[in-house]
Amino acid sequence: MLHCISGYPTPIDQANIKQMQNLAKRFNINVGLSDHTLGTIASVAAVAQGANLIEKHFTISRQDKGPDSEFSLEPEDLKKLCIDAKDAWLSLGKEGFNIQRAEKGNKVFRRSLYFVRDLPKGHIIRENDVRRIRPGMGLAPKYFEKILGKRISKKVSRGKAISLEDFD
Repeated sequence: MLHCISGYPTPIDQANIKQMQNLAKRFNINVGLSDHTLGTIASVAAVAQGANLIEKHFTISRQDKGPDSEFSLEPEDLKKLCIDAKDAWLSLGKEGFNIQRAEKGNKVFRRSLYFVRDLPKGHIIRENDVRRIRPGMGLAPKYFEKILGKRISKKVSRGKAISLEDFD
């Protein structure tokens, strides 16, 4: 199904791209956009909102003055739309907080969990035993609550990055 505003051309502020989500949910189908706006912004925005198809008027030259030429794309515009739509699609990724490949070398800038005191084997972890600090070489901060109350399986030193292997 294609969402379409039948304005020729459609003003960008009336493209109502979010309607695609409503149509997809209401009819339980994939939705695209029949775009009558000037330029390519609405089409790229639609891709960013999950459009799986874009319909856009095309002309070899707007100088031909056809009935749709004012809001039709010329060859260079279409090429730009294809590149930008592909990049928008690639940028979507997926839900979750997994570390991306581009972030792997930047662990030093992330925080992780570290022991802030020397602790004996068998110690039960309390809040003041652990801090979220840089570099990100230890267990991610999202595990802070999960390690509270856990028993340490071996003696640990202040400043050691925490790992799951530190616990029984």
